[in-house]
Amino acid sequence: MSFASRNSFGWYCAAVAVLMCLAYPKAVSVQAQQATSSTQQASLSAKDKPFVVEYYYKAKWGHAEEFIALFKKNHYPVLKKEMELGRIVKVFATAPRYHTTEDGRWDFRTTIVFKNAEVAHDNFDSAPLLKQLFPDQESYKREEQHRFEILDAHWDLPVKDFDLDAH
Repeated sequence: MSFASRNSFGWYCAAVAVLMCLAYPKAVSVQAQQATSSTQQASLSAKDKPFVVEYYYKAKWGHAEEFIALFKKNHYPVLKKEMELGRIVKVFATAPRYHTTEDGRWDFRTTIVFKNAEVAHDNFDSAPLLKQLFPDQESYKREEQHRFEILDAHWDLPVKDFDLDAH
C-alpha cells in the first residue's frame, strides 16, 4: 500500500467519524454523557471510600511492652483527636498471640481506617494538636524519640478488601 492510499484511508476514517457525529448527534452525546458520568461517579466513590493502612512495629527484644505503652501515651491521643475531626473513621490494634520466626516477626499492628485516600495522603499539620495534647513538648519529643529508638523495624501497608465471591 502506497503512502497516498494509506493517507487517503486515514482521511476516509476521519470523514466517516465526522459524518456519524452529524448523523447521530444524540447517540454520541449520550455516550459522552455516560462516559463523563461514570468518570465522575468513580471519582466520587473514591472520595467516599475509606482508605485502610496497617502500620507494623517490630520492637527490639524485650521492649515491646514499653513501645506499646509509649504508643498509647503519645500517639493514640493524636489519632483519637483525628477521629473527632472526621479524618479517621476507626483505629484498632492487634498483637500476635504467638511468636514467629525472626524475619517475619512484628510485635504490634495498628490499623487506621481513614475517611478516604485523599485524607490519608494530605499534608495535615498535626503541630497544633500536639501542642494542645502535650503542653510539655520537651517530654513529648523525648518520649517519641525513645519510642522509635526501641524499634528494629516499622512499615506501613495500605490494604484493600478483596471480594472472594466476586466473579
